[in-house]
Amino acid sequence: MATDTPTDSEAEAAAPALGDSLKPRHITMISIAGVIGAGLFVGSATAIEKAGPAVLISYLLAGTLVVMVMRMLGEMATANPDTGSFSVYAERALGRWAGFTVGWLYWWFWVLVIPVEATAAATILHDWIGAPQWTWALAVTVLLTVTNLVSVGNYGEFEFWFALIKVVAIVAFILIGVAAILGVFPGSDVSGVRHLWQPDGFMPHGFGAVIAGMLVTMFSFMGTEIVTIAAAESPDPEKGIRKAVNSIIWRISIFYLGSILVVVALVPYDRLPDGSYQTVLQAIGIPGSGPLMDVVILTAVASCLNSALYTASRMLFSLGKRHDAPQAVRRLTGNGVPWVAVLASMVVGFLAVLGNYVLPDKIFTYLLATSGAVALFVYLTIAVSQLVLGRRMRAEGEEVAVRMWAFPYLTGVVIAFIVVVLVLMAFDHDQQQAIGLSVVSAIVVVAAALVVQHRHRVDAG
Repeated sequence: MATDTPTDSEAEAAAPALGDSLKPRHITMISIAGVIGAGLFVGSATAIEKAGPAVLISYLLAGTLVVMVMRMLGEMATANPDTGSFSVYAERALGRWAGFTVGWLYWWFWVLVIPVEATAAATILHDWIGAPQWTWALAVTVLLTVTNLVSVGNYGEFEFWFALIKVVAIVAFILIGVAAILGVFPGSDVSGVRHLWQPDGFMPHGFGAVIAGMLVTMFSFMGTEIVTIAAAESPDPEKGIRKAVNSIIWRISIFYLGSILVVVALVPYDRLPDGSYQTVLQAIGIPGSGPLMDVVILTAVASCLNSALYTASRMLFSLGKRHDAPQAVRRLTGNGVPWVAVLASMVVGFLAVLGNYVLPDKIFTYLLATSGAVALFVYLTIAVSQLVLGRRMRAEGEEVAVRMWAFPYLTGVVIAFIVVVLVLMAFDHDQQQAIGLSVVSAIVVVAAALVVQHRHRVDAG
């Protein structure tokens, strides 16, 4: 008998969709500056202190891993662009539990980025203007939440200008640094590259310190994958992803290796008390370098917070679309913005902001540590998913715009490398808390995933 009641698949097709107003310039700039996180400006000094000038090897190892992972993700994303990105691919390759697990862990990671970046922004604004820090943290979070709620194009426009400032700042820093190395600043106290081996040699603390430095630098690259999420809300996702993946080698080479080379060449590795970039500019004698770097860092922090809200909301929306999160998170504005997912991510993130001021330091540190190894869990999931889906695509003769190099051998090497890094984290005193609590959080989410998967099977049966 005929019926007018729509089927689930018909209802899904008729449901409102995410917007597609991200322009090519938005996608290009998001991809270019996605590798320039606030960690590059404020966290690099820690890695340099650990490894000395050999931190360049640390960044090279971590950067090579990211290039490989992005190549694998690019292959899957150009074949099937989706705002759920690697979470969706994990579900297709490994099962529903895998997509559920990596999706929720990734959402939790970015939600916890919100208090970190909001507090960093509030500290700078408090130093400039005064007023309690928590009010600045609230103001910055609310402002960027509003921009995310208006339209995806609004997010793209803010991120375009944030990213442009970061790119200009890094390029300017490198050019000034190269000029100083060549002795262009006659009144400067620094020139040449002697600090690459002075005062204690290129690798003052041995190769073990290089690995320790790599463990620190690894997480500064998190965010590179956002372009595969954002591209799904653009008119031509395949083109945007292909350009981003193909250009990642020069982006990492210039922004990370180039700028860190300038730092370790011009200033002794053990004399970076004020942050590596500020110290170099002050040593060269650039006037106003301190306030200037504060502006750049504030921009980088705002960019990271902006992307955290965007990325967390899109992953939550994707989980809801696959019935792995409450269905309310699928609600969209007229402009195709998942407003419930944005607000839910903001509320949880701002509760963590308040926790940063209210909870004892150790408790908040433990909270952050629950997501400390999520980047590596995500990378491992991407690699394993690509190993499975790559074989499937090649068996079916499917052509895609991006291909993983030397498949499946290089994919296998990447998987082994990530496992080794995770094991090394377990033996590194500074990383043990992060790996331990991250594994606990992963186990809890996997258990929840198996329960949800079982319930769905029962309902379907």
